Amino acid sequence: MLLLNFSHPLTESQLARIRELLGRDLERVLAIPTQFDHARPFDEQIRELLTTVPLTSEQWQTTPLIINPPSLASITAVLLAELHGRCGYFPTIVRLRPVSGSVTPQFEVAELLNLQGIRDAARTRRK
Repeated sequence: MLLLNFSHPLTESQLARIRELLGRDLERVLAIPTQFDHARPFDEQIRELLTTVPLTSEQWQTTPLIINPPSLASITAVLLAELHGRCGYFPTIVRLRPVSGSVTPQFEVAELLNLQGIRDAARTRRK
């Protein structure tokens, strides 16, 4: 299982929670620095960004992935569209939430969202 982190660094407790929710260990965590220029097209920047990920075409299609998406929704949407095209499915993503009552901003792993499962279930509601 490979975790691609397109956001802030994950803490050891966040990684431990991800492992707990997965029920297995992470083989690798790759930090992908994500800083976008709002004057340039996001799809172009996503393609450039993903060339920095050391995966072959075959690995994109066969490696189980978990994604910690960027904070900006429009970047995440473009990222997921590009990943679906490369992988053939929507990956599972990490959802973080603020820790209630913390004096300084802290975030915990709320859940892992199986986007492909959500998409497949939604198809059954087409009528």
